[in-house]
Amino acid sequence: MKTGTIGSERRSQRRRTLFRRRFGNDTRGVAGIEFGVPVPLLSLMVVSVTDIGLAIYRKMQVEGSSQAGVEYAIAHGFDANAISTAVAAATNSNVINASPVPIKFCGCATASGVSSMTCGGICPGGGMAGTYTIVSAQGSYSTIINYQVVPNAYIISTQSTARLQ
Repeated sequence: MKTGTIGSERRSQRRRTLFRRRFGNDTRGVAGIEFGVPVPLLSLMVVSVTDIGLAIYRKMQVEGSSQAGVEYAIAHGFDANAISTAVAAATNSNVINASPVPIKFCGCATASGVSSMTCGGICPGGGMAGTYTIVSAQGSYSTIINYQVVPNAYIISTQSTARLQ
């Protein structure tokens, strides 16, 4: 029985030798295989970087919209509906709106922001309380693909405050 085993080993060794002779030096297609291995990873990286860029762009759009609302209030006076329209019209995105609605209040400027005061009151620094507006803008962003480790959707909110008079 050992003879049969040795014969089958020799046949398989001959087959391997023939295979090596026929295909061992053939390098056609190697570049295609080497290219095909990293392509999925590179594609994921490109999509991820694009996704981050689009999210940052949406944040910039929301910030610009709240700033446009404040600029409208400074130029035309306080009108909550008109300011909300200016916020929505400041960009070509239809997912950005003025939320919550713009508010008007009286206050005094401090080092940390604007403290609320009664209109016509005297500020701690001796000046008169001014009229201010707060315009908030809100937009949403949904990721291109589901990353499993981060949320699929984000709500981006910004707020701008300006003195009207």
